[in-house]
Amino acid sequence: MRQTWRWFGPRDLTSVDDMRQAGVEGVVSALHHVATGAVWTPGEIRRRQDAIGRMKDGRPSGLAWEVIESLPVSEDIKKQKGDWRGHIANYKQSLANLAESGLETICYNFMPVLDWTRTDLAYRVDHGGTCMRFDLIDFAAFDIHILKRSGAAESFGREVADAAGERFATMSEARKVELASNVTAGLPGSTESMSTQDVLRHIGEYDAVDAARLRANFVAFLEEVTPVAEKLGMRLCCHPDDPPFPLLGLPRIMSTADDYRHVLGAVDSPANGMTLCSGSLGARSDNDLPAIMREFAPRVHFLHLRNVTLETPGTPSSFHEAEHLGGNTDMVALIAEIVKEEARRKAEGRADHQIPMRPDHGQDIIDDLGRKGQPGYPTIGRLKGLAELRGIMTALTHPAVQLRP
Repeated sequence: MRQTWRWFGPRDLTSVDDMRQAGVEGVVSALHHVATGAVWTPGEIRRRQDAIGRMKDGRPSGLAWEVIESLPVSEDIKKQKGDWRGHIANYKQSLANLAESGLETICYNFMPVLDWTRTDLAYRVDHGGTCMRFDLIDFAAFDIHILKRSGAAESFGREVADAAGERFATMSEARKVELASNVTAGLPGSTESMSTQDVLRHIGEYDAVDAARLRANFVAFLEEVTPVAEKLGMRLCCHPDDPPFPLLGLPRIMSTADDYRHVLGAVDSPANGMTLCSGSLGARSDNDLPAIMREFAPRVHFLHLRNVTLETPGTPSSFHEAEHLGGNTDMVALIAEIVKEEARRKAEGRADHQIPMRPDHGQDIIDDLGRKGQPGYPTIGRLKGLAELRGIMTALTHPAVQLRP
C-alpha cells in the first residue's frame, strides 16, 4: 500500500513538515474553499500542489498531491434538480484540469444532505483519549425533538423513539445545542455548516427521491463522468455511506456489497471504482470487510483504514471510533486481502498495483487533546494508527511470510 495522509490545506494544524516526519509517501487533499458545483481551476490546483511541495523553511518537501478527497457531487446532481446539468459539465472540466496537473485518483461520495454524521466529536474512552461517536438514541432525539422532522418517531420504531424521548427530557440546553451542531457539522474540512432549518429545507427537496430514484440518478451521473475519467486515465472511487444506513428519512445507497455490485455493474469500467473505507462499512455488522475487499479487489482504487466498535446489535447501531487494530473489523485479515490484490496487479503489470491508503480518523491522544484540530483527524492519533497499519503491512509482505492464495 502507498502510505498517504489527509491534509486540509494551509489552515490544517498538521503541517507538511509533520507529514514528512510521519513518513508518509503522498498526500490526500481537496479544494474545500471552492463552492460545490464550481470548476476547480488550474490555478487553484497548482496552488495546493505548491503548498504540499514546500516545507515551512521553503525547502522541497518531497511530497506530492496524489489523491483528491473529495471532488464533491452537488445536491443538484443527486436530486437532478436545479442546475444539475451545468454541475456535471463543471465536474468534467474539473476532471480535465486535475488530469492536466497529473492527478489521477478521485474520491467522492453520493450521500444526500449530510456527509459523515456523528453525535459526539470528543467522546471519552477508557484510556482518557477521545474519539468520534454515533449514538443512535441521541440521533433519534435530535431528529424527533430538535429537528422535529415529520414522521421521525415512526422511522425509528417505538423502543428507540421512547428512549430518545427519555434522553431528551434530561438533556441540558448546552447539550442540545452541541448535539445539533455535531450532527450538522458538514463535510470534513468544509467551511460550511447547516442550521436545522437548512437541513429541513434540504430534506424537503428530496420529497420525490427514494432509494431507487437516487440510485438511478447516481448511475446517470456515472454514465456522464466515467467515460471522461477513463479517457483521461483517471480512477473514480466512491466512498461508502457513513453511517451505512438511512438517516433523516433519506435514502443511502452505498452501504453494502449489494450496493456496490449494482453501481459498479451498471457502469462497468475500470475507471468506476470503490474507496474501501473499513470504518464506514464496518459500522454494519453484516458487512464482511475482508470478503468485500476480495470481491471488489480489481476496482478498489483507494483505501481508508480505520475501525469502529459496535455498541448495539443490528442495523442501525450505535458505534464509536476504535483504535485501528481494535474494533469489530479484523484489520490483519483485511490487509492480507489487500496485499494479495497488490501482488496480483503487479504480476499483471498494472501501473496502479500499489493502492493508496491513508490511516483514517484516529483517537485524540496525548497532545491532540485540547488542540482543537479537525474532528476525527488528530495528528498523534493518526500517526499511531499509521504505525500499526505499517507494521501489519511490513510483516505480511516480508519474504518469510507466505500468504495462502
